[in-house]
Amino acid sequence: MIDTLLTPELFLEALGETLYMLGIALFIGSILGILLGIAVVVVRQGGVLPNRVVSFLLNAFINVVRSLPFIILLVAILPFTRLVMGTSIGVNGALVPLTIMVSPYIARLVENSLLEVPEGIVEAAKSMGATPVQIFTRFLLPEARGSLVLALTTATIGLLDATAMAGTVGAGGIGDLAISYGYQRFDAFTMLITVVTLVLIVQLIQLFGTRLARKLRRR
Repeated sequence: MIDTLLTPELFLEALGETLYMLGIALFIGSILGILLGIAVVVVRQGGVLPNRVVSFLLNAFINVVRSLPFIILLVAILPFTRLVMGTSIGVNGALVPLTIMVSPYIARLVENSLLEVPEGIVEAAKSMGATPVQIFTRFLLPEARGSLVLALTTATIGLLDATAMAGTVGAGGIGDLAISYGYQRFDAFTMLITVVTLVLIVQLIQLFGTRLARKLRRR
């Protein structure tokens, strides 16, 4: 007989909270991050629409946010989170810092993916009279889509790590389950289940992202 406080209901509730935080933050963060990453590439020196001031400001913002450990960012923006969500605790309270954390991370990954596209493709697009929008939508993005999928896969796994960390301050989810039951109540079985669950989720995300990227690169 296993001595544990973990119940199927408790586990499923924690898993649902983790997937909820992961899904919402990834959706919003991906939109913001992709737009931010594209903007960085557009205004950089040698870009389609170079602008030194805007480039400096965008890169400074990305670097500042990325330099902060997530747990510090979470605490530092508590007033802003409370203003936006009406609460700074629980699952909803974690959505704002999770989104702010992952957006610049995705932006930098998107930037790297787009810069991997050979410059000859961009030059060829310009020589054909393509507009900046056409260069991105018809040349850069199609060429970088496999790399972009891998970038979003990496960001998703990093975001999952952050949701677990958010559980240490009562945000709910698998992380909160591991701390509240596995660690504080010395429940080794709960800790084992949470670790195995997170490992399995990461493996599934990586497997799906790798296979999708491989298919896109073959087209």
